[in-house]
Amino acid sequence: MLKEIQKIYSLQGAPIHDKHIEVIVRQMFSRVRIKDAGSTNFTTGEIVEKSRFREENHLAEKSKKTPASAVQLLLGITKVALTTESLLSAASFQETTRVLINAAVEGKRDTLRGLKENVIIGRLIPAGTGYRHRKRSTSASLSPVKGLLSRGLV
Repeated sequence: MLKEIQKIYSLQGAPIHDKHIEVIVRQMFSRVRIKDAGSTNFTTGEIVEKSRFREENHLAEKSKKTPASAVQLLLGITKVALTTESLLSAASFQETTRVLINAAVEGKRDTLRGLKENVIIGRLIPAGTGYRHRKRSTSASLSPVKGLLSRGLV
């Protein structure tokens, strides 16, 4: 798959390093569709990130419950962006109204784990010095000004 994609871009005179294509392909294969929810919190037909699927199954097996089963999906980048766990990240991409309505109906909460959702609300990103600060402070403020004041930076 990588070679075919590289061939297309090379013919257009736009060489791209393999690692960039690998990141995109990994994202395209990062979702599964729940076939059988077992004793987990999933619903049949739900599309979830592989990492969340593994976590839930690990917890189910640890509790001696039935794990979920799923099938691997190949999704386009647009669909991958819309099926992210972060409702802020998904809403900022496309179909904002639909994403926000679904999130409200389902009672979703954004845990603000990723870069994009933290940038949207003006918080330190969970990387570098922001990551260390986040690990130390479990009750990080949503207000960037309050956060700066608490660290004596303003």
